[in-house]
Amino acid sequence: MEVNQAKQEHLLALKVMRLTKPTLFTNLPVTCEDRDLPGDLFGQLMREDPSTIKGAEALMLGEMLTLPQNFGNIFLGETFSSYISVHNDSSQVVKDILVKADLQTSSQRLNLSASNSAVAELKPECCIDDVIHHEVKEIGTHILVCAVSYTTQYGEKLYFRKFFKFQVLKPLDVKTKFYNAETDEVFLEAQIQNITTSPMFMEKVSLEPSMMYNVTELNTVADGDDGESTFGKMSYLQPMDTRQYLYCLKPKPEYAEKAGVIKGVTVIGKLDIVWKTNLGERGRLQTSQLQRMAPGYGDIRLSLEMIPDTVNLEDPFDIICKITNCSERTMDLMLEMCNTRSIHWCGVSGRQLGKLSPGAFLSLPLILLSSVQGLQSISGLRLTDTFLKRTYEYDDIAQVCVVCPYTNNEC
Repeated sequence: MEVNQAKQEHLLALKVMRLTKPTLFTNLPVTCEDRDLPGDLFGQLMREDPSTIKGAEALMLGEMLTLPQNFGNIFLGETFSSYISVHNDSSQVVKDILVKADLQTSSQRLNLSASNSAVAELKPECCIDDVIHHEVKEIGTHILVCAVSYTTQYGEKLYFRKFFKFQVLKPLDVKTKFYNAETDEVFLEAQIQNITTSPMFMEKVSLEPSMMYNVTELNTVADGDDGESTFGKMSYLQPMDTRQYLYCLKPKPEYAEKAGVIKGVTVIGKLDIVWKTNLGERGRLQTSQLQRMAPGYGDIRLSLEMIPDTVNLEDPFDIICKITNCSERTMDLMLEMCNTRSIHWCGVSGRQLGKLSPGAFLSLPLILLSSVQGLQSISGLRLTDTFLKRTYEYDDIAQVCVVCPYTNNEC
């Protein structure tokens, strides 16, 4: 959209054109069977059409390119390019020509001119050309302000401006979900939807973690040395289609042992998304820092460092529990083991574990057995802080598969 100031005769003419890549020419093929009345007439006309592909005349896409007929859409993350030309339409020599291009957004005004120095003179029928580029980082209304100042041969200084208003649209809809594992791992699910009207080639979707985490992408299927993408070889995202990307974040070793620090971490990282559209036009988006709700572990956190996947019925098996003091005070802990209908603990219940400082942890090996087959839940642990006489009970700590070691259904 162009908005002009009050009409005034000027010696110079300003032309502004957006630079975009062309599109493939499309036509609408009309065909019929040979026994129909037109016979081979339609086929002959398509073969003579220079825009069709020889040997594939019925294909809608042709070999020619079409120049853009309008301003088109501009999406967030794309690069806005514009060609600016100032032409001397008069018969006079114009001096001290200064062309300035600014981009006004809702929050700032940016100078896009390649040079801020004036051109000494411009002869009749000559022009000054410039190409400006800007990576669009805001959505909403943008105004390109082009200003031209010059001096006539009689010393009169003149000035005029033109305004070009356009909207920047959002190309992708990004939604995220966080899942806190029993360990300090965090799983991030990112749902990315193409809300434009044209397909996208997803070149890269990666997660840049915060300084406390390492990230592992879970979007490939292991196949030998090279992993194949779960989305296949052709990574296209059709209009209104959605893809789900999964990432696993683990605390770095220097932070993993600091329970209080990891507990309070809410900033996880940011997504970096790169895509291509018509004839390789690239776009890029980076989200703001993604934040999760800090998990509430309470004063004491109990997790499992080691547990077998499958155990035999009525056979003792070992597990290793990790007990972490997430509070800001020292605790004196006592462990009680309570049997359930299917889980039976081996060892002395009610034993003292000793003092545990704030942020410290201890690894505790335990032995138990199951008297019932199937998927069984490990429950029945109880910790008591003898300083405050406060008790913490832990049920459904983990699950284990119990199988019968005998054959012929003897269990």
